Amino acid sequence: MSSCIVAFCCERSAYPAADLAGKLKLHYPENIRVIRVPCAGRVDLIHILKAFEKGAAAVLVLGCEDGACHHITGNTRAKERVEYCNMLLKEIEADGRHVAMFNLSPNEPHKFVRAVNEITKRIKESRR
Repeated sequence: MSSCIVAFCCERSAYPAADLAGKLKLHYPENIRVIRVPCAGRVDLIHILKAFEKGAAAVLVLGCEDGACHHITGNTRAKERVEYCNMLLKEIEADGRHVAMFNLSPNEPHKFVRAVNEITKRIKESRR
């Protein structure tokens, strides 16, 4: 799993968007590892840290758009966890570790690709 990007994708929004990106043959980095989750709100701090422990260069949490979460507040909980994780990583000076949250709908494959490209750009910039 070294230097890959782990993307936890909500099965109702981000996962269909990622699937559609593949079907449309949209180009994005090959080092992305998509993990389907029932809701972005189910991604806990331990899951993010475990991905880093296994060698991930970055972790994306991709959930529903604001106000459109099937589980009502799942995307809000996920955003709070991502912010908390970033605070912890900064506190322990874990330079080069990137965690980001993106919200998208199932019919936004281009937004999925933009999210992956954005985190890839952050990784490259931090390595300079």
